[in-house]
Amino acid sequence: MHDAPPTATPPPLAPEPEPLSHGLKQRHLTMLGLGGVIGAGLFVGSGAGIAVAGPGIVLSYLIAGALAMLIMRMLGEMSAAMPASGAFSVHAERALGRWAGFSVGWLYWFLLVVVLAVEATGAARIANGWVPGIAQWAWVLIFMVVFTAANLAAVKNFGEFEFWFAGLKVGAIVLFLALGVAAIAGWLPDTDPVGMANLTGHGGFLPNGWDGVVSGVLAVVFAFGGLEVVTIAAAESRDPARNVARAVRSAVWRILFFYVGSMLVIVTLLPWTAPAPGQSPYVAVLDAIGVPSAGQIMNVVIFVALLSALNANLYGSSRMVFSLAERGEAPKGLLAVSGGGVPRRAVLASVAFGFVSVLLNLKWPESVFLYMLNAVGAVLLFVWSLIAVSQLRLRRRIEREAPSLLTLRMWGFPWLTWAALAAMAAVLVLMLLDEGSRPQVLWSGAATGAVVAVAWVREWRARSV
Repeated sequence: MHDAPPTATPPPLAPEPEPLSHGLKQRHLTMLGLGGVIGAGLFVGSGAGIAVAGPGIVLSYLIAGALAMLIMRMLGEMSAAMPASGAFSVHAERALGRWAGFSVGWLYWFLLVVVLAVEATGAARIANGWVPGIAQWAWVLIFMVVFTAANLAAVKNFGEFEFWFAGLKVGAIVLFLALGVAAIAGWLPDTDPVGMANLTGHGGFLPNGWDGVVSGVLAVVFAFGGLEVVTIAAAESRDPARNVARAVRSAVWRILFFYVGSMLVIVTLLPWTAPAPGQSPYVAVLDAIGVPSAGQIMNVVIFVALLSALNANLYGSSRMVFSLAERGEAPKGLLAVSGGGVPRRAVLASVAFGFVSVLLNLKWPESVFLYMLNAVGAVLLFVWSLIAVSQLRLRRRIEREAPSLLTLRMWGFPWLTWAALAAMAAVLVLMLLDEGSRPQVLWSGAATGAVVAVAWVREWRARSV
């Protein structure tokens, strides 16, 4: 149906019509962009960044957020010009060849279905704490069945699920920021203005120097993963080019505000050494300003965040593998689409592998699943790198062949694109030098190399026919 010819001729720029539904609205895409990256990594994982960077974590989030914004701007430019359910996999194929589309598509699919297991297990662990009479595995089964059903139904159901889940997360962040600013200003009962003591005391703003800021970047950069799904979802909206441009513009600035604003509130209100290891810094702040049952409130927020990410990842993985099937890079049987425009076999294939990942996580969390998790640990950086390289190639081609398609443009092209590539290379080098991160880079590099090798063999065989 969409098989690329086994020649070096680049595929046409003009997007082909998608057989999928167009039930997503602008509000769905905007909230998907906002909610996609506001997850447990922010609410819990940010504590690791604060522990190594101190108040300098604000700078770490600014640097990591700036990189994510550049990637999203590149992706938004290409997706507005050429909307497709495979998004950056399709762009990579058009820019670099079939091997690139195959590689980035399958790597991203593998990333989503493995991370899905972490989210399902985490949500089940919280639910089991609330209702211990239901085993953890049973909660996993309930979540997988519910969200599979939501994704098998009309796409607008997925959109509504994600709209309200993301709305709850965004609402929680806004409320946290409002309470934090009020506490800093001394507007809450029994509070005095905090001043700058926690930013300048306890070793200063950079207690561990710029090395701490860099370590903070390594700890938080992957928290921005998930924004990419909005460009996949845009293909199922009424006006994908216009909608993806608007969603990208609104999401990246607001997310940077939420992340950096949250960190600034936390390190201004509390000494950076205050949160206990493993404790959510958000819980520590809420406890400090006297919010009752802060831990349980944050458990609810994290629970919603995990289910939201599970829902979005199941959606994104099914559309990516469907797009691969369209282009002859996955079994053709996955192309079956329901009367409502839902790729049901692609959904079932993704949830089946996701469920296998969950079982591995429950049975062998410290062995088999740990290897799988390490194998996708740095994949996001490889995907982002291919997005940047694709944008470098496609931008020139679009300007030459169809400049009217450039409704959203990358800032400072090509210099900022090259700067983003250099930044990602630097992050990978720093991860290699860091003993804790090195296994992720090595395993992810091996997984990427294996997928690229398969892609090249397939392309060589296609050219030989």
